[in-house]
Parts: sequence; C-alpha cells; structure tokens
Amino acid sequence: QLQLVESGGDLVQPGGSLRLSCAASGFTLEDYAIGWFRGAPGKVREGVSCISRGDASTNYADSVKGRFTISRDNAKNTVYLQMNSLKPEDTAVYNCNTAPPSLAWGQGTQVTVSS
Repeated sequence: QLQLVESGGDLVQPGGSLRLSCAASGFTLEDYAIGWFRGAPGKVREGVSCISRGDASTNYADSVKGRFTISRDNAKNTVYLQMNSLKPEDTAVYNCNTAPPSLAWGQGTQVTVSS
C-alpha cells in the first residue's frame, strides 16, 4: 500500500522552529516529486513547497520563501520541511503528497504558532 505519514507538528511560539517529516511506505520517494501542503479552517489547502525527483530541485510559496527548507533523505525514504521564523499565519495542518497530489490525503500534522 502506498502511504505517506506526516509527523513533527507542535505548538510553537512566533519566531520558533519546527521540522516536519514525511515518511513513505510502499514506494520510493526519490522517484516522485513530493510536496508539502497546508490547510487551515476556512482556507483552501495550499502548496507550501516541493522537491523534484532526481536532482532534488526545490520550490517554495512566496509566503514561506527564505524561512522554510525542504529536503529529502533517500536512505530513510523521508522528506523533511524545516520551518524557521514561524508566524501565526503558518498555523495549519500540514500534509505531504506527490506533486501534483495523487495519493489519498493522510491525517497530516498540526502546526500551531501562538504565544
């Protein structure tokens, strides 16, 4: 079964950092472009960042550029999202999926930025 499982979300103060993990089972992550997406109540799910297959080139939404970094560990079959300088508007449920999305959405991981 092809599956992605997200983890690493937490409650953090503004300006803090978190690292999210996206672990794959049933397939090899480096064979696909993988994206991080986020959704908040009342808002449409948006793409945050993606990393391409092969050369691992990366892209970021303007709202997170310079603060978030996506990376991939092929040995662990895991994609990460390092999030620094977090803002309250980064509060959301974060999911990973192929880019564009082709798998069923998992539960995601909740990130809450609040003082």
